[in-house]
Amino acid sequence: MNSIEKLIQIFSNFPGIGPRQARRFVYYLLTRGDNTLSELSQNIADLKKDVVMCEDCKRFYQSSRRSFSEGGERKNTQTNLCKICADENRDHSILMLVQRDADLESVEKNGGFKGIYFVLGGSVPILEKEPEKRIRVKDLKDFIEKNKNNLKEIILGVNWNPEGENTADYVEKLLKPTLEKNKVKISHLGKGLSMGSELEYTDSDTLKNALRNRI
Repeated sequence: MNSIEKLIQIFSNFPGIGPRQARRFVYYLLTRGDNTLSELSQNIADLKKDVVMCEDCKRFYQSSRRSFSEGGERKNTQTNLCKICADENRDHSILMLVQRDADLESVEKNGGFKGIYFVLGGSVPILEKEPEKRIRVKDLKDFIEKNKNNLKEIILGVNWNPEGENTADYVEKLLKPTLEKNKVKISHLGKGLSMGSELEYTDSDTLKNALRNRI
């Protein structure tokens, strides 16, 4: 397999990208100058250095390094929490579970939700035999246990399609004993989202209605 075919295969693994689109990407890159390719490769290399996962919600975010003096010596530090989780003005009693980082960004951009999030990292397909391997089950349990005394409501902010609903059902059954014990309400995004909708592509007004009418 030559360089072109290898890159086509890599791009084909991207969500929503087929072999034909992947091939177009590769040939587009071949028409660009050396500076463009160098910048692209450097940005990709910087991803792992500059982007980290939040310790609480598990979203990826741009790390913030702060310099300060201690005994005359300047040191670099970085927080382990994203700005949402670290924001004391957010309502930490309301937690929304979303499937992907893109879903979190869509809800956050809408501005109608003032609580906190947890990114499941995927979905649970129907008839999946090992659902615990498809989403962050252990991290979710640890997060709920850590915050159970503060939580009042958990919103299942999943895509309204069969796979999303199956994910919501699995998570609800998983958390039910703990939530009932601690009297935490669990709700779903309500009317406003049509069947088959994905949060990433939902407009602001529809999201506001879904949040307002959650059930």
